[in-house]
Amino acid sequence: MTSWLVRRFAASIAIVFAVVTLTFVLIHLAHGTPFLPTGDRPLSPEVIARLRAQFGLDRPLPVQYVKYVAALLRGQLGESFALRRPVSDALADAIPHTVTLAGAGLFVDFLVGLALGVYQAARSRRFADVALGNVSLFFNSMPTFWLGLVLLLVFAQRLHWFPVGGVGDPVLCPTVSSARCLADRLWHLALPALTLGIVGAAGTARFQRAAMLEVVGQDYVRTARAKGLAERRVVLVHALRNALLPVISLLGLALPFLLTGAVLVEWVFAWPGMGRLTVNAILQRDYPVVTATALAASVMVVLGNLAADTLYAVADPRIRIRSDA
Repeated sequence: MTSWLVRRFAASIAIVFAVVTLTFVLIHLAHGTPFLPTGDRPLSPEVIARLRAQFGLDRPLPVQYVKYVAALLRGQLGESFALRRPVSDALADAIPHTVTLAGAGLFVDFLVGLALGVYQAARSRRFADVALGNVSLFFNSMPTFWLGLVLLLVFAQRLHWFPVGGVGDPVLCPTVSSARCLADRLWHLALPALTLGIVGAAGTARFQRAAMLEVVGQDYVRTARAKGLAERRVVLVHALRNALLPVISLLGLALPFLLTGAVLVEWVFAWPGMGRLTVNAILQRDYPVVTATALAASVMVVLGNLAADTLYAVADPRIRIRSDA
């Protein structure tokens, strides 16, 4: 088990390093450059040249890359061109909001997805199963940003049930200092989390339905029915317990979807997380922020997949035996 974890951890580090390298090269080769004069901030060519020299952008790309990797190994992410602050501080402000949104979306995803999958499997090939299957396929095919805009227009602007954006009331509840402020944060979190969770739940439901249908045909499920156990107990205790094992792998696959979907959802709902920070940095050609957000996202995805693989190996000893062979 230890050697398996060491190999998985080494592979995870290699993946993160590859993501950082690819992002660094692509953002520097992309069209456009920082410090270009705009209508709001006109800069002379001399000032632009001085800024490029200050941040080392006048050096060859391989030299910039070696310098960046050396600083990264020392724990330094650089300074943002546009924000005029350390990149680590910008990430420290954004990551908690993204983790909160992704965690809430993951909760909605698996709570709704598992419930629908079990319900469909229990009523396989009946009207309820066919109807829910078509509805889940519809939502699974829907872009997250489009669903977010629809929910925003209907429930925020027209019905006024939820706020149109933001993470909380900046005047009455700048921090979560009371139950009222906690409720305010959850109120602002509801629509973005539902946008992420509903799209993911549609795929989870189809996956869980297939896993349940594979399990209910096993001998031990038929034996439980033959003993006269209630159908609810057969489904929820005997079948569901064994059908949950593949969901562990699905948990690791859901993390990349949630993080990539959060980029658009955060932009739609003005959620101050990594997605919004990344989009602004790309538009402004803020190289250190773009590379740092890619680094943070890859680390979160890799850790999520590593945790899922570890849980799967703990739940199924055959995985460890095959990996150690």
